[in-house]
Amino acid sequence: MHNNKAFIYFICLVSAMGGLLFGYDWVVIGGAKPFYELYFGISESPVMQGLAMSTALVGCLMGAMVAGWAADRFGRKPLLMLAAVLFTISAIATGLFNDFTLFNVARFVGGIGIGVASALSPMYIAEVSPADIRGRMVSLNQMTIVLGILAAQVVNMLLAKDTSVAALQTWNVEWGWRWMFWAETLPAALFLFMSFFIPESPVYIRIKNEKLKVKNEENVAFSLLLDRKYRRVLLLGLVIAVFQQWCGTNVIFNYAQEIFVGAGFDVDGMFINIVITGIANVLFTIVALYTIERWGRRTLMLLGAGGLGLIYLVLGICYWQGVTGVFMVLLVVSAISVYAMTLGPVTWTLLAEVFPHRIRGVAMATCTFALWVGCCTLTFSFPTMNAALGSSGTFWCYSAICLCAFVFLWNRCPETKGKSLEELEKELVYEA
Repeated sequence: MHNNKAFIYFICLVSAMGGLLFGYDWVVIGGAKPFYELYFGISESPVMQGLAMSTALVGCLMGAMVAGWAADRFGRKPLLMLAAVLFTISAIATGLFNDFTLFNVARFVGGIGIGVASALSPMYIAEVSPADIRGRMVSLNQMTIVLGILAAQVVNMLLAKDTSVAALQTWNVEWGWRWMFWAETLPAALFLFMSFFIPESPVYIRIKNEKLKVKNEENVAFSLLLDRKYRRVLLLGLVIAVFQQWCGTNVIFNYAQEIFVGAGFDVDGMFINIVITGIANVLFTIVALYTIERWGRRTLMLLGAGGLGLIYLVLGICYWQGVTGVFMVLLVVSAISVYAMTLGPVTWTLLAEVFPHRIRGVAMATCTFALWVGCCTLTFSFPTMNAALGSSGTFWCYSAICLCAFVFLWNRCPETKGKSLEELEKELVYEA
């Protein structure tokens, strides 16, 4: 398998389709938000609005929680197929239901798919890829995530191209938001079909065949996470997972309306700027595909933490001074660009690389669960922080978090490029 790079590219691309659906499903609700809120009559209810935005995130937590255990017990391939089924069901049902409760149930199902795919896709790719292209292959998963984000942003803009009051009361409210969700059905079904043609992970097969495999291995793996020799690498994984969310960049996708309106743009300008940020996200993820094997994981993580810290510092000053217009868009696009070529892809690469094979499934799921906890707390806290501190104070808080993370990464983040998973296991675990 390792000698057939064309086949490796194929199976990695199929697995990375989980990232495409992850990105689309995660972001599509932001564009549908103004319209389904009117349809369900919750536009004046912050609690119900928050529920609709967070239901999928709760599903993410559930999916990530069980993904590692299930992947170690049943294999990586069946879990990827399950994620494809969940995405397909959620895409159809979310747009179909007229009841707000059932709408949230459908979003919860899609969230489980996101949680499973976000844990399994990068891990599977890392396990089937040779060391010299592993970083680029795992970054391919991030590439498909940002393509999914951009696809959702473009679909949302096209379906909501007329945002006049009359349109809000007709097409957008009755049907527009439904088609935003239904558009996911085609790639979800394609992912399910293509997943039949990929093999099981060789690492999983080796684990199943090891003589050391004991009964109740899942419980052993969970207990091993707390073993002293694994604590340092587990702490590293947890910190970089949570930091990828608490660096603050993802609030731009979830609360684009508030951010761009606060910068002086109307609704039409908001949609255009959202697509601009999506294009920057894709372009600089492409940059990451070329730099991750050249510059290394550690360098890019430090660049991301330090760069975002400085950008958010300036962005906060601009909000404080009441700056509006194109310069604010440039700052936001700069933040997205830095994130896209550093923390976005490199976090998933490091998480897929640093854990030894005996606990990789459970450790990856644990860190992915922590990542989604970070996403949930970030999503929940932004409106409150924004109301209490203003946009300036909120972005200054994110700047401080980034600078603290820079110090941690400087002291703890290893360089993993060009090393086999076996070499990394010896270096990061047994010699730690």
